[in-house]
Amino acid sequence: MRHKRRFGSLNSQNQKQASEINPKHPDLFTGQQLKRLIFPLVIEQILAVFMGMADTIMVASCGEAAVSGISIVDTISVLLIGLFGAMAAGGSVVTAQYIGRKDEQNVARAAGQLFLAIGGLSLFLMVFTLIFNKPLLRVIYGSIDKDVMANARIYFYISSISYPFLAFYNSAAALFRAVGNSKVSMQISLFSNLFNIAGNALLIYVFHLGVAGAGISTLISRIISAVLILILLKKQGEFSVEYRLKPDKRILGQILYIGVPNGLENSIFQLGKLLLSSLIAGFGTVAIAANAVASTICGLEIIPANAIGIAMVTVVGQCIGAGELSQARHYMGRLVKTAYLWLLVLNLSLLPFLKVICGLFQLSAETSALAIELMVYHSICCMLIHPLSFCLTNGLRAANDVRFTMTVSICSMWICRIVMAYLLSLYFGLGLMGIWIAMTIDWLVRAIFFTTRVLSGKWRRYAMRSLN
Repeated sequence: MRHKRRFGSLNSQNQKQASEINPKHPDLFTGQQLKRLIFPLVIEQILAVFMGMADTIMVASCGEAAVSGISIVDTISVLLIGLFGAMAAGGSVVTAQYIGRKDEQNVARAAGQLFLAIGGLSLFLMVFTLIFNKPLLRVIYGSIDKDVMANARIYFYISSISYPFLAFYNSAAALFRAVGNSKVSMQISLFSNLFNIAGNALLIYVFHLGVAGAGISTLISRIISAVLILILLKKQGEFSVEYRLKPDKRILGQILYIGVPNGLENSIFQLGKLLLSSLIAGFGTVAIAANAVASTICGLEIIPANAIGIAMVTVVGQCIGAGELSQARHYMGRLVKTAYLWLLVLNLSLLPFLKVICGLFQLSAETSALAIELMVYHSICCMLIHPLSFCLTNGLRAANDVRFTMTVSICSMWICRIVMAYLLSLYFGLGLMGIWIAMTIDWLVRAIFFTTRVLSGKWRRYAMRSLN
């Protein structure tokens, strides 16, 4: 079944406007168009972090065991969600490249094949986690307190049901972004976050459902988000979507070429974080809660870089599809510089208020002091290293250089982050801070390799393969 829509590629608009400025080598994206792409992504990232903070702050009234329970489940969920998130990223790259070529037919096929793949995978993950809820938590967090485990099991059951809805939402949002329309997902995110806050207030404070209330509210908000964006994709979509139950081997193969290495990289990365989460659990409830709160607030500190990293897929992907490799390199550098500027402004603004923000979580004095120490360290490293570590990765992926990014990320994760975390936290006695120091060492290694890769131009040979 195929729903035909108006094919309004941002690429064609860019070429028309830019050709008036430079007829020989028109820029594919003007500064104004980049702002229209990135700004909604920043707002959406803020809303995503705010949803996590709202859950944590509201559940904090139920005690640190509830906060810790949600935290450890979210760690597992990020690993599993990352699998179909990687598939969505693969579909986004392929779609953006076809848009750059102005190949409407293959844009439609790529979109349809993405939904086919993402639907099957997310349903499998939902069933798997519902069946193995308790064994998974026991294997990873067997030594945690009983009340933390009880809260974690409840939240895990409810989170598992939301996986397919989150998968379809992420896929549809990725398709909208591939044509440069990031406003749709921002608007839906705003609505779902407002609904989630209202649901939390009702279920936690009025009905006193604790962790279950936070989970139910998040589940319903994800269902609403998925339904809304699929309706908009059908009614207001800027491209065709060709729905088929039969796999298209060629298109699906292109999506998997990007998605599988990305998924493997993300899964191993999150698996490493799970091991570290288990290590943190051994430091006690204070460390678990401090890590949970610090991680939530630090999510705010990297929002601009995350948003620009997402935009990098659209921008570089369309440049590659259009055969404009020089422009792809230009926009990688330009967007990284923008990320650095935004991170400097944001983090310098947040540093004086970290104690006030931390106070919202109703933590003990010991937990609060540890969380603030972690956040100050993270802010400094964020301003110095983060964009080169993570923004450039998406640029290389959009240019089909996925195996290099996968290899570097996996090796850096295990050698730097995992091994160094155990050495610094246990052998040198740095505890939780040692784990965070190891994390930033991992950032630095990634930054060196990815920057060198872009400057060397070796990524071009992989970009050219998509043009043949």
